[in-house]
Amino acid sequence: MDSGDKEDAKIVKTILHAGTRVVPCRDGTKVRFHYQTRKCDPEGTLIDDSRARQKPMELVLGKKFKLEVWESIVQQMALNEVARFRCDRSLVQQYPFVAKTIRDSEKAREERKHCCGMTVQNEGLGYKDLDELFTNPQDLEFTIEILSVESAGEYEQESWQLSDAEKLQLVGKLREQGNQAYSEQRYTAALDTYSRATGIIEQLMLKEKPNEPEWCELAQLKVPLLLNYSQCKLLEKDYYAVIEHCTEVLKYDTACVKALFRRGRAHAGAWNLDRARADFERCAQLDAGLRNAITSELSKLQEQARLRDVDDRLKYQKLFPPLTPAQ
Repeated sequence: MDSGDKEDAKIVKTILHAGTRVVPCRDGTKVRFHYQTRKCDPEGTLIDDSRARQKPMELVLGKKFKLEVWESIVQQMALNEVARFRCDRSLVQQYPFVAKTIRDSEKAREERKHCCGMTVQNEGLGYKDLDELFTNPQDLEFTIEILSVESAGEYEQESWQLSDAEKLQLVGKLREQGNQAYSEQRYTAALDTYSRATGIIEQLMLKEKPNEPEWCELAQLKVPLLLNYSQCKLLEKDYYAVIEHCTEVLKYDTACVKALFRRGRAHAGAWNLDRARADFERCAQLDAGLRNAITSELSKLQEQARLRDVDDRLKYQKLFPPLTPAQ
């Protein structure tokens, strides 16, 4: 008997509801399913039920999921099939850790504890039933219902599923999608795509040493995304977001005229008039072709300053009205 036969002997399947069709599974296939986990004790003690949480499990095959037995199980099933699997304890030793991760993610905790072996020994998993299962391993029974099976080309892959080269390709597509949304004045959609693309580049930058050639190349890819994002925020009059993102651009490119100009307009909108003037004057130094536009912006600043002075005087007069001469 080979190792595959031995593992099959440790999994006993009972079909509860026949499926509609068999879908070939290979690496990259995404399987969505509901599951119910029970102990194989006389009471059939319930441990987890995804339906109770109204959130099915999503499993991408071939990505070294911690609970390998689930990959074996779902590949034995057809679409819409419901089946029960009794699994030997040797195949489900990682279940307490997987269940903890799923439960923690559903709680959406702001701070989740890293769970290493020493932490488990000293503090436990944070769930009494999982602690008991970890201490006393036993056979488990999974009831699985297959909801959908999609090949790698049929769904939009999460960034963690992609190679670095594929991530860079996705960044290019997202930028195009964002530009299209911007041209159609769908600024919220544009912001979402620019933000997602920026996040992917930041993940890649973390792998590189700052200021090394590879890191700098990624930074240059990030610059237009930050500029596009800041332009959307400028239209929304979210001035401080514009200042933040343009300032980041200027860390990568100190002579970026677009970043200086947009940050200047944002400073003006936030009434940081001296900083706005400094940014506009720097733009004029870098690009003489912008002289007319800069002159117009500086005139607006001068008018803003005049109006502010008038407003301040009026407020001062209300606070301290002139004294009435004594009769």
